[in-house]
Amino acid sequence: MTSSYRQPGVVLTDRRFHVPLDHGAPGGEQIELYAREAVAAGKDPAGLPWLVYLEGGPGCGARRFIGGQAWLGRAVQDYRVLLLDQRGTGNSTPATRQTLPLRGGPAEQAAYLAHFRADSIVRDCEAVRAELTGGAPWTVLGQSFGGFCTTHYLSTAPEGLRAALITGGLPSLGATADEVYRAAYPRMERKNLAHYRRYPMDVERARRIAAHLAERPATLAGGHRLTTEGFQSLGALLGSGDGSHQLHYLLEDAFVRTPAGHELSDAFLEAVQGHLSYAGHPLYAVLHEAIYAQDPEQPTGWAAERVRAAFPRFDAARTLAGDEPLLFTGETVHPWHFDTDPALAPLRETAHLLAERTGWQPLYDRDRLAANDVPVAAAVYHDDLYVDTAHSLETARAIRGLRTWVTDEFEHDGVRAGGPRVLDRLLSLVRDEV
Repeated sequence: MTSSYRQPGVVLTDRRFHVPLDHGAPGGEQIELYAREAVAAGKDPAGLPWLVYLEGGPGCGARRFIGGQAWLGRAVQDYRVLLLDQRGTGNSTPATRQTLPLRGGPAEQAAYLAHFRADSIVRDCEAVRAELTGGAPWTVLGQSFGGFCTTHYLSTAPEGLRAALITGGLPSLGATADEVYRAAYPRMERKNLAHYRRYPMDVERARRIAAHLAERPATLAGGHRLTTEGFQSLGALLGSGDGSHQLHYLLEDAFVRTPAGHELSDAFLEAVQGHLSYAGHPLYAVLHEAIYAQDPEQPTGWAAERVRAAFPRFDAARTLAGDEPLLFTGETVHPWHFDTDPALAPLRETAHLLAERTGWQPLYDRDRLAANDVPVAAAVYHDDLYVDTAHSLETARAIRGLRTWVTDEFEHDGVRAGGPRVLDRLLSLVRDEV
């Protein structure tokens, strides 16, 4: 059953599908997928080709646009757009601290979540495509982790694709999680230093907040415990176009004077909670390192935490003992996240079992990518905080016919910040118009 409604410039239709939890056992348990179809007001959807959008993450539902925001307004000029909530996210059968106990204990939960990587997401797309298009290929737009899924799509089911568009999401075809993070920490440091050059007053502000939290970790709404390491996680903001400015405004009024002395303000703590809580996307934390797992013999083993030890400038205690700027981190998940965030704490053992899991299968087929004949275009953002540029360009060279647009005009969120222009450029590339 579907329902349709209008927003400015678009007609939206809710759609639901049922797919196997394990596509290797199609007769087994089924889960539900939710997607929102968007068509330009006044256009006949029957005459439009499909474009399916795969959001970044992992573990994030498709963005909830209002009307033709960001890139969607450009997309509906040419396409019937499907905004898919990937399995476990948004309105698709949810996987959270509240629902996962229905599976059983941590071992059963980990076994269940092993089916939530790019390989299963692509097979979901193929099941949905067969139902919606009658077998006709469609175009995929993959942002960030959605680009990882799109690369897997090209590796395993290119016959389902009319074209592939990737923004900030060309993965390494072979790097381990350790190698991904060894490349990531130097990028994090560069982003920090660029922020401090722009806002030199933030050096002392960040050190002061970190020193305060080192002595007195704060308790946020709902029981979230803010530690110095958690505060450093705000560096994830530095990967977006306006993130440095957001971080500056967050730091500028962190303290208020009270009868007991200076304290972190309620307004600051509430804003931090909004940035750091995983309540709305717990699978991002639980499955984050699993998206890099491709060696059947090698667990990820909390790679970001282990690799961090090789970059002592990120050690807050060491920094506060000296006079260096505090370095914020980026897109990293650590065991302590599952101690400090109430949305993750019940999933601590599940996450540990996934970190120690072996048997992960390769996600990308180099031979098939080398023989690719699907038109592909990728926006590669220069010095992207989240996805290593060198890794992306190496992959671009490995995919036959892929055309890249390398730019420093945008950060990782370019398809949001400059959506119509970014999408228009990628469409021009796959259509061989530039």
